[in-house]
Amino acid sequence: MELNNVLGFPILSVATFLPTVGALLIWLLVKNETMVRWSALAFSIATFIVTLPLIFSFDRTTSHMQFEEFHHWIPAFNINYQLGVDGISMPFIVLTGLLIVICIISAWQCIQTRVKEYMIAFLILETTLIGVFSALDAILFYFFWEAMLIPMYLIIGVWGGKNRIYATLKFFLYTLAGSVLMLVALLAMHFEAGGTFSMLAFMDYPFDFTWQFWIFIAFFVAFAVKVPMWPVHTWLPDAHTEAPTAGSVILAGILLKMGAYGYLRFSLPMLPDASQYFAPMMIGLSLVAIVYISLVAMMQRDMKRLIAYSSIAHMGFVTLGTFVFTQQALEGAVINMISHGFVAAALFLCVGVMYDRLHSREIADYGGVANVMPVFAAVMLVFSMANVALPGSSAFIGEIMVLIGTFAADPMALSVSAKWIAIAAAISVVLSACYTLWMYKRVIMGDLVKDTVRSMPDMSLREFGIFVPLIVLTVWVGFYPVPVLDLLHESVAHLIDQSTTSKLDAAAAILEHATASHAAAH
Repeated sequence: MELNNVLGFPILSVATFLPTVGALLIWLLVKNETMVRWSALAFSIATFIVTLPLIFSFDRTTSHMQFEEFHHWIPAFNINYQLGVDGISMPFIVLTGLLIVICIISAWQCIQTRVKEYMIAFLILETTLIGVFSALDAILFYFFWEAMLIPMYLIIGVWGGKNRIYATLKFFLYTLAGSVLMLVALLAMHFEAGGTFSMLAFMDYPFDFTWQFWIFIAFFVAFAVKVPMWPVHTWLPDAHTEAPTAGSVILAGILLKMGAYGYLRFSLPMLPDASQYFAPMMIGLSLVAIVYISLVAMMQRDMKRLIAYSSIAHMGFVTLGTFVFTQQALEGAVINMISHGFVAAALFLCVGVMYDRLHSREIADYGGVANVMPVFAAVMLVFSMANVALPGSSAFIGEIMVLIGTFAADPMALSVSAKWIAIAAAISVVLSACYTLWMYKRVIMGDLVKDTVRSMPDMSLREFGIFVPLIVLTVWVGFYPVPVLDLLHESVAHLIDQSTTSKLDAAAAILEHATASHAAAH
């Protein structure tokens, strides 16, 4: 029995809105910048603590939504306040709570202007992110999905680099354009499904193929921009390059997962026939991201841009695992999303540590950093190896499961040999090793020849502390992924069943039953 059912405690609502309550109190009551930082940290830690019972009280033996909350919101339009989580969405709520804490600590010294506004923006952003992963009403989901743009726009646009206005406008316009199509799709589903906005009802409704076809395209554009998939990926390197370190951490760690989560929550269970129809296209685009974007990453000279392109390539594994429709591949895709939240976030933090000392992200400006920052060099080595999916890291578990699941996929469903798809995807493991190790060698190893590097101090205790939980999680999932897999298994199995069961057959069965009932009545 879930915790909220035992205590009557609305745990998802508290986790969602506690950061916003903190933001309002800081805005109204706190004036001193030091107290602003401590207050923001206190509310972020409190939110993270609130999310922890989701793990310990979660029933791993069922695929049903848990910790559900339901209240009428706008009855005239049948819009409700409905929250709930399953084994797929719950880990991202906890991950969001952890990464926001890390973001606030990482900005403790490097953000010196508009500190109050910065902390408020991150707390409000946390509300929107947790809301996306817990919403079960389509309009509520859309509300959080769109509201996320405002604090992220400000974080990049106010505290970003010299080209921050260009980058943030590009991010905003790309995302908004996709979101408009998603809203149209949700309204179409609402009218077709009898006036409901319940996402669970959408999953059960037998949309015919024409509806599925066009709705899938609308969702595809919205989610592909967020992942991002090739060719709508160009906003991400610019956003990462100009964002402050904490902005890049939350962008890579959580925001990119929203697009892939959209495919898992909307496209596969609601539009199974269209998902299978478009699977070859999705797999092709995923392979382009995995291979081509890895080659693009090898050409980068800015560390942030290199890691940004690396993120696009790794998310290609996620979309590949999503659309081969096997249990192992889909579980691997979710593991990969979780792992990327650890690894990519940590790599951007590593760049931030060096940038705070030298104020440069150019690889050529470094060299021999290990001579003056040995602890930092060891930390960056851990995450560089995880980025190339070294066995023993969380990324290895996710990628090997995607490859194994792809090998086992039905070639008839994919319209091409699953073996060749897996081989093409495996190539990127070599490519990721090339660009990651090349960056590490040029930045960390070698002789110490630059005076600017010679004066760089090693990490402080505060800086080292933000890496500790990420190291622990990366290694723990890499060596012992069973608890995470147990968490996912039932929900993923149910999703596979939904995505491989034709709604056309279900609609035909309903029609046949109705016809038989009508005949019997006469």
